[in-house]
Amino acid sequence: MHINWSHYLALNESSILDFSQHVLLVFVDALPATMPFHTSLENKLKRSQSTLKDIEEKPVSLELADGALISMVQLKTAQSVFEQQTLLRQALKPLLAERPTRLAMAVYGQAIDSVAKLAAYVALVNAQNLPALKRDAKLAGLKDICIFGIDALPWMTEVEATAAANTLCRTLTLTPPNQQTPKLYRERLQALASEQNWQYAEWNVEQLKAMGAGAFVAVAQGSETQDAAIVKLSYRHAQASKTLALVGKGICFDTGGHNLKSSKYMQGMHQDMNGSAVAVSILQAISTQQLPVNVDCWLALAQNHIGPNAYKQNDVVTALNGMTIEIVHTDAEGRMVLADTLTLASREKPDTILDFATLTGSMQTALGTRMSGIIANSQALASQVAEAGIVSGERVVVFPYAEDYDSELDSEIADIKQCTMESDADHIIAARFLGKFLEDNISWCHVDLSSYAHKDGLGAVASEVNGFGVALTLQWLKTFLAE
Repeated sequence: MHINWSHYLALNESSILDFSQHVLLVFVDALPATMPFHTSLENKLKRSQSTLKDIEEKPVSLELADGALISMVQLKTAQSVFEQQTLLRQALKPLLAERPTRLAMAVYGQAIDSVAKLAAYVALVNAQNLPALKRDAKLAGLKDICIFGIDALPWMTEVEATAAANTLCRTLTLTPPNQQTPKLYRERLQALASEQNWQYAEWNVEQLKAMGAGAFVAVAQGSETQDAAIVKLSYRHAQASKTLALVGKGICFDTGGHNLKSSKYMQGMHQDMNGSAVAVSILQAISTQQLPVNVDCWLALAQNHIGPNAYKQNDVVTALNGMTIEIVHTDAEGRMVLADTLTLASREKPDTILDFATLTGSMQTALGTRMSGIIANSQALASQVAEAGIVSGERVVVFPYAEDYDSELDSEIADIKQCTMESDADHIIAARFLGKFLEDNISWCHVDLSSYAHKDGLGAVASEVNGFGVALTLQWLKTFLAE
């Protein structure tokens, strides 16, 4: 979606309404008497027997006599970014519901540059069109945004790149499974690589068998169509001094395999590729902004099917790094495809590896769907990502990477068990498993995306599938590049 941006320093009602009949008015801390539409607000509060205190709780909408719709929201400097995003999302909802082509936003008060940037992102990310296959689908058509009360838009490129990346993530995640098999997904990635001038490489099932990537192949072999692959997308910058590896779980549909999911838990399992969508979307944002970092994006693309060739409990397979794995539960396929992919990524010796996966139900049990969990082999890295979560509004909780959990994976027949039959602390056990397949002691953080979908929207994003992880990582990247 292309947006024409403009700004206007003066704040007056006539200029705002001349631009658009859809207006977001944001004031920080105190409500000044000189603020546009102050009289209209006072009349609304008087009529509804409310006070200014009520606006602190939720935004208020005003319908003017000429048909204009004004949505007012009060933010406080003491609020977290997540809290501010939530209020802005709620304030923008009635405006964007009318699918305007023009949107005016006015900001007043403290720290208006950062507030304007936040409001612009929330507006833009929620004005995007997501996959809609209904015959009468009504599409958004926002074309122009003017921000009143500021004299520059220095953050415009960053906001556009982040919103576009979040939209790509949601779009990929929401694509129906018959339209995004591993083969079709790879074709889509090839087109994107050509468009973005990335290097593209892939290893198909036969090549992975020959390489000895038995963990990945164990999952892939259950599909009748052998179209699984590990894909590598590479971005290079002439001034880069660091290399980042992004790894994403890309299970395009997860039946659970022989340990078959029930219908309730199989619903939505085409979204089990969300980790790969996060990874490739981060790559797109980096490439769009031409950030000075080299990036390799590794995507483990497969389906977890049931069939005569599907892997099963008590199988023992040999991973790419030579470790033998005793299969305990076929619905723990994500850690299997990630194991060999992490080995490939680490062998190229990047400075840091981040992996993204909708990996464990126990992380969702621990946190619900409002936050995601991270586990890292470096406390410094974990702290950086956690801080990025606060700044970006995509909140994460750090869980321990404690060695004593390894005893849960002791096997009598193989080097390691895939998992346990119990679900206790499986998010930690899964991370300990994945860590066994990293080579060269590389700094690594695992992001278990328990909050990739939240029913009522989350933070900045109104849709259930919310693109969590994209803004988080782009914020962390600023620290990574500054070191």
